Amino acid sequence: MAQNSRGSQSHRPSRGNNNRGRNNSRKRRNNAGSRNDQKTAQQPRKPALPEVHAVTYSDGITVGELAKKINKTASDVIKVLFMEGKMVTINSPLDDDMVDIVCLAYDIEPTKVQPREEDSLEDEEPDDPSTLQPRPPIVTIMGHVDHGKTTLLDTIRSTKVASGEAGGITQAIGAYQVAVNGHKITFLDTPGHEAFTAMRARGAKVTDIAVIVVAADDGVMPQTEEAIDHAKAANVPIIVAVNKMDKPEANPDRVMSEMADHGVMPEEWGGDTIFVRTSAKKGTGINDLLETILTVADVQELKANPNRLAQGTVIEAKLDKGRGPVATLLVQNGTLHYGDPVVVGSCLGKVRRMTEEDGHELKKAGPSSPVEVIGLNDVPEAGDMFRAYEDEKEARAVADRRKRRKIEQARRKTSAMSLEDLSKEIEAGEIKEVPVIIKADVQGSAEAVKSALEKLYVKGVKINVIHSTAGAISESDIMLADASKAMIIGFNVRPDANIRKKAEEAGVEIRLHNIIYKVTEEMENAMKGMLEPVYTEVILGQAEIRQIYKISKVGTVGGCMVTDGKLVSHCKVRLIREGIVVYDGVLGSLKRFKDDAREVLSGFECGITIENYNDLKVGDIVEAYGEQEVKEES
Repeated sequence: MAQNSRGSQSHRPSRGNNNRGRNNSRKRRNNAGSRNDQKTAQQPRKPALPEVHAVTYSDGITVGELAKKINKTASDVIKVLFMEGKMVTINSPLDDDMVDIVCLAYDIEPTKVQPREEDSLEDEEPDDPSTLQPRPPIVTIMGHVDHGKTTLLDTIRSTKVASGEAGGITQAIGAYQVAVNGHKITFLDTPGHEAFTAMRARGAKVTDIAVIVVAADDGVMPQTEEAIDHAKAANVPIIVAVNKMDKPEANPDRVMSEMADHGVMPEEWGGDTIFVRTSAKKGTGINDLLETILTVADVQELKANPNRLAQGTVIEAKLDKGRGPVATLLVQNGTLHYGDPVVVGSCLGKVRRMTEEDGHELKKAGPSSPVEVIGLNDVPEAGDMFRAYEDEKEARAVADRRKRRKIEQARRKTSAMSLEDLSKEIEAGEIKEVPVIIKADVQGSAEAVKSALEKLYVKGVKINVIHSTAGAISESDIMLADASKAMIIGFNVRPDANIRKKAEEAGVEIRLHNIIYKVTEEMENAMKGMLEPVYTEVILGQAEIRQIYKISKVGTVGGCMVTDGKLVSHCKVRLIREGIVVYDGVLGSLKRFKDDAREVLSGFECGITIENYNDLKVGDIVEAYGEQEVKEES
């Protein structure tokens, strides 16, 4: 028992031992604490960041990114901007003024740089000089509206482009190649109206020589000055065509004097600019102009490498109902082949069909060649770069990355508003917006209309273009307009009866035009509350051409079915092909069987001719319209 008792005692922990264990534990903790204190004391303090005296930045830099570059915190940057009335967050993109404000506060010199674009479609390295071969010059015809640019080009091409254009005004960039004495010259015909400044600038970017047309009876005008600026900015040689020399009031000396005032000094006055006197209507001076172009081109020694993949620029683009996206490309280097995978801006495609301006199909197109290409997955923007690739997979990857980057850039656009702007809006009262959807026959025209409308501002009212693209007015456009309470402006496009009916049901207003300044005049008057038209257009009806007959001494007769409303004898008509207006004229004759008819109603067949027009095709829509007087409201 005693043994058991002692044994059990031997296993029982003593109170004294337990206290010693607690004391040891406390000691260990105290020692560890003192070691940590020593360690903390021994750690060196974080050195102050060095001062920055200069910084480089690019578009879209955010508050956080700038703070990191100048060795400051994001809150420091936000505070500086807040004191200047700018409200931003750490992820807000900054414009140049905001960057300047921050850098000035910290005595830093900012320098803006253009970052090298990933997946750039431009040439990164110059071609080996041994691979270069002479190429045709690319010539841009520029100048003021109605100074005879297109007529001059017509005379060179022996065609009649000008007569087919609304109001005699060029509405899009045309690209043509002509042969002169065995040498090719590529011409770009840019619009002269001020609304097309952006399009004209694109023409100057891709050109080798600028021909500025100035009417001898009119002199230097506002768009002439713009053309000079674009040519100088592009650093290209200028040739001045003093046109309309056949007019009795022509004064070429006045033109030379005015051009000299704008820094374009004539050769005969000791300058370096050649002035050529021409008359586009009479055809005089045209050969001199062409020889001058070839001489200037020889001096420039224009060369390119045709034995490589093509690279160039989009001159024009549109959505064709039957063919899909169609782009006019100017090959600037290399050779574009049928079947080549291409990246155009952020669009992807394969060259399915390639044609010249006259419709002749090509299998390949060398440097300085303008070609119309079918096979893209979307409509690119005029002015976009394009590049051909060997591998379709690589092209797809590049297009996908470029598309994603384009979407990100759109999202990164600054939305910061200064307190000054805010107070101005409060003082002016609520700003009213006029939402607008623009549909045009080609992308360039859509951009031009958008640019012209966005410049309009009447006190308290401004235009907000929510959608702008090429193509016929569609059902989805009506739905978008209905949802956003927008007006649709159609430029050189016409809605069919079904679309018009849906627009009426939805209460969507469609305004149709074919001359740019008529759009801006109408919208400006409407914004001022002064729109009081004396006459308004009335659509009488539409008919579909289902058969074509060629009759000698009569011309082309269209066998039609009136699908909506009625056709009236000798009324005004538009010929619409795939939603685009191709001709505007007068109904020549209207017959039921062999008899003349005064009118033919919906659901009946008839035969029609259109005065001075024979290019009728099956599927064309003939829209009859008239005008009716609108009484002024008292």
